Amino acid sequence: MKKSVLVLCLMMISTLATAQEWNTDLAVAKKKATAANKNILLVFSGSDWCMPCMYLEKEVWPSEEFIAAAEKNWILLRADFLQKKGNPEPVNVNDMKMILTEKYNRDGFFPYFVMLDKNGKVLAKSGYEDKETVKEYIVMFKKMSR
Repeated sequence: MKKSVLVLCLMMISTLATAQEWNTDLAVAKKKATAANKNILLVFSGSDWCMPCMYLEKEVWPSEEFIAAAEKNWILLRADFLQKKGNPEPVNVNDMKMILTEKYNRDGFFPYFVMLDKNGKVLAKSGYEDKETVKEYIVMFKKMSR
């Protein structure tokens, strides 16, 4: 019993140690970016219905390579538009996702990447690119940071 509890605790700690923090509020992300002197990587996704978004969710974001690069280079900000069982979430114009969309993704592309400076100024934008490896995504995001 004690061994199984210890193993479970170790698994939870290792999961927490490898998980990156995704912010959902621009003001919070800007404060963190200013404090850390980093850019903000804003990702628009539909993680439960958009196939490329689901790929990123499963293969790219949780990878050790991406987590290490994100920790070093960016504050992560996500606007995730879910569709539970094919039904979009109700539209709330005061929802941060809608505010971010109005400001940075008016055409509604998914997935869509926007690199912001610590003040929220757009440095670069990119739609989905079919990359073969996590490393290729990291290179793309680093290029967007310049």
